[in-house]
Amino acid sequence: MINPRPLARVCLAGLLVGFSFTSQARVAAGDASAEIRRTSFGVPHILAHDEQGLGYGIGYAYAQDNLCLLANEVITVNGERSRFFGPDQVTFEQGKNLGSDLFFNWLNTPSAVFGFWQAQSREVRALLEGYAKGYNRALAELLVKGQGAQCMQAQWLRPITSLDLVKLTRRLLVEGGVGQFAEALAGATPPGVVGQLGTNLDMGVAQARQDNFALERGSNAVAVGSERSANGRGMLLANPHFPWAGGMRFYQMQLTVPGKLDVMGAALPGLPLINIGFNRHLAWTHTVDTSSHFTLYRLELDPKDATRYMLDGKSLPLSRQRLTVMVKGEDGKLTAVNRDVYSSVFGPVVQWPGRLDWNKQHAFSLRDANLENTRVLQQWYSMNQAQSLKALQDSVQHLQGIPWVNTLAVDAKGQTLYLNQSVVPFVDAALLTQCSDPAAGQGMIVLDGSRSVCNWKVDARAAQAGIFPAQLQPSLSRNDFIQHSNDSAWMVNPAQPLRGYSPLISREDQPLGPRTRYALQRLSRDDKLTGADLQQMVMDNQVYLAELVLSDMLQWCGAQPPASQLAALCSSLKAWNLRADLDSGMGLVHFQNILQSLLEHPDFWRVTFDPADPQHTPRGLAVERADVARALNDAALASLAEVERAGLAADARWGQIQQAADGTPIHGGPASLGVYNAIQSVPTAPGKRLVVSGTSYLQLVTFDAKGPQALGVLAFSESSEAGSAHASDQTRAFSAKQWHVLPFTEAQIKADPQYRLQVIREVEPAALAKKAP
Repeated sequence: MINPRPLARVCLAGLLVGFSFTSQARVAAGDASAEIRRTSFGVPHILAHDEQGLGYGIGYAYAQDNLCLLANEVITVNGERSRFFGPDQVTFEQGKNLGSDLFFNWLNTPSAVFGFWQAQSREVRALLEGYAKGYNRALAELLVKGQGAQCMQAQWLRPITSLDLVKLTRRLLVEGGVGQFAEALAGATPPGVVGQLGTNLDMGVAQARQDNFALERGSNAVAVGSERSANGRGMLLANPHFPWAGGMRFYQMQLTVPGKLDVMGAALPGLPLINIGFNRHLAWTHTVDTSSHFTLYRLELDPKDATRYMLDGKSLPLSRQRLTVMVKGEDGKLTAVNRDVYSSVFGPVVQWPGRLDWNKQHAFSLRDANLENTRVLQQWYSMNQAQSLKALQDSVQHLQGIPWVNTLAVDAKGQTLYLNQSVVPFVDAALLTQCSDPAAGQGMIVLDGSRSVCNWKVDARAAQAGIFPAQLQPSLSRNDFIQHSNDSAWMVNPAQPLRGYSPLISREDQPLGPRTRYALQRLSRDDKLTGADLQQMVMDNQVYLAELVLSDMLQWCGAQPPASQLAALCSSLKAWNLRADLDSGMGLVHFQNILQSLLEHPDFWRVTFDPADPQHTPRGLAVERADVARALNDAALASLAEVERAGLAADARWGQIQQAADGTPIHGGPASLGVYNAIQSVPTAPGKRLVVSGTSYLQLVTFDAKGPQALGVLAFSESSEAGSAHASDQTRAFSAKQWHVLPFTEAQIKADPQYRLQVIREVEPAALAKKAP
C-alpha cells in the first residue's frame, strides 16, 4: 500500500512557500537573507544587511522555537477559534472562543488593519514582511520533514502574512483597554432583545482578567546612576512579570544591521524588534503603568428607542456593525453566528451586568486611546536605534507610541530616566470635575456622554488627537536611582516626588505596593550598589509583608493554648525563614493563605497609611483588637483545612509545590505579599501549583569602559515546543538562580561554547521542494 502522506507534505510545503511569496508581493523574492547565530540556550543573534533580511531572520528563528504558539495566536486574532475548536472551548486567557472571535472580528476589520499598515514606515513594513516570509519558510521546511512541532498535523496550521502580524500588534495595543472588555462588547444587547450569541459569556472570567491584569503583566525595574553605582556608571535591572505561555510570552534575541542597529533583549510574539533590552549606549525596560488608557461614557438614551442616544439635546442612532463568526458544531459542520455591535460617537457599547447595564435609560460606550495608536512599532524600533538617552526620550515624546507601560532607562555615563508617557486620554482635573460620574469611584473613569463638551481635549502638541501631550506627563532624570513596581509615578524616587498630574495619569498620596516599599528600603541606603546587589533584590525571595506582620502573628500564636489545633501552624510560622525559596517550608504556605484572606478586608493594620510617610506605613498586625484576632483565627483555621485537603505533609517544601509545566521547581511568590520575584501560580492538583506568570525575562545591564556587560535568564526558556532542547534549559537555570552572560559583541558571540551559524536566503518553492526525501 502506498502511503500518500510524504507526498502531501512536499506538495503542501511548495504551496506554503509559494503563498509566502505571492502574499508578500511588495518585496521581490530572493531579496531577503540573514545569518542566525545561536549561542547557549539557543538564543539567536540575527545579522542582516537591511530590515527585510532582519525580519526574515527573526520570523525564521521564532518559528523554529515557537511555531505552534504563533500559529495559535494568529488564529485567535483573526477570530477563527470557533471555526476550528468550537464556540465553547476557551482561549489561553480562559475566555470562551465565541466571545473572543466576535471581539477580534470587531477589532481587526480589514479597514482598521490596512489603515495601520498604511501608517507604517518603509523600514517597519520591511520588518513585518520579512518576518512573515521567514516564518513561512520555517513552516514549509518543517512540513517537508514531517516533524519538529507539536501542531504539524493541525487543520488550522497555515502560512501567515504581514497583516496577521498587524493584527497581533493591535491585540497588544488594547490589552490595557477595550481588550479587557471583550465579553462585555460581544455580549452587549439592547434591552428587550434576546441575546444572539448562542452561548453564555462568562463575565466572571472577564472580571478575573481585569483583576489579574497588573499581576500577570506587572514588572519591577531599577536604574542606578553614577552617584550610587560602585563604578560610577549606569546599571539597569529589568524584571517584567509576564505570562509564561500564550501571546505575551517573551522571546530573547539580538538584532543587528551593521551601521544602523545593534540591540539585544526580549520581544513579544510577532514583533520584529526588541521591547526590553540594551544596545552599546543605553539599556531600558518597561513596567505596567497605573494610567488610564480608556474612558467610559454614560449615554443618556432616547426614551422612545434604546438604540438611540441623546447628545447635546439631539437624538442620534447608535451605529450598528454586523459581525459574523463561523462556528464548528458537534457534528463538525460550520454554521454562521451573527452578532450586532452598537457604537456611539465615543466608541462601542459595552454591557457588564451589575456594573455597566444597558437598560432603557442608559448605556455605556468605551473609548480606547490605543485604537488610534499606529506608532507603536516605529516607537520601539526608534528606541532600539537610540544612541543616547536624549534620543530615546525625544523619540518617546515625539512619537508617543508607548501603549500602557512606563519606561525606565540608563546610559553608560550613569544618567537615569523615568518616563510615564504612554497613550492616555486628555482628561484633566477640570474636565473630570465637569464631566465625571462620582458614583463610579476611582476604579473606572466614567464621563457624561450626553454632552460633546465632555469629549477628550485636543492639544496640537500631541502625536494623536485626544491624548495628553508628553509635556504634560511625568518624567524624571537623576544621577542616584529611579525605580518602579507598578505604582503611580508619585514615588519613583522619594527625594523628588512627582505631583500635580491628572488622575488619569498618576495619583499621589496613595498607599504604595509592598514591592515598591521593598525596593525603596533596599535603595534608600547610603552604600554604593553593584550588579550583584540588584540581582540579590530578585533572588533573595524575601516576603516583605512578613517583615511587617509576622512578629505580631507569632505574638498571637504565643497566646494560643499549648494543645491548640493551631499549634502545628504556629510552629511552621516560627520555623519559616521569611522567604519564598525552594526549601521554604509550610510556614510560607500558611502565611500566604492567612495574609491573602486578611488582605480582602485590609483594616487589620496597627499603623494605618500616612501620606507623609508612605515608605513605612501601613504596618503591624493589630492582634490586640478582637476583630483582627478573630479574623486571624478564622484565616488560620481555613489554611489548616486547605493544607489538609491538598494532602501536604508537615515537612513539604515550596519547590515541591510550585512548579513549571515541565515539573521544574520554581521559587518566588505572590506580588501581593511583596515578593520582588513575583510569581503567580494556580492550583492544578492536590498539593501542586502551576506557574502561569511572573518573573519572565531577567536582564541586568552594567556598563564599563568596554561597553555593556549583561547578565540574564529567560525564566520559561526560548522554546514553547516540548520536544525542543531549549524548552526547559533556562527554566532549570532560573530554578537554580543562575544568570548567564548575554553575548553581545562579535567576540562574545563567536566565543560561546554552543555557537552555531545558519545562513538563510530566500529560495523559490521548487528549490525547497528538492530538499524533500
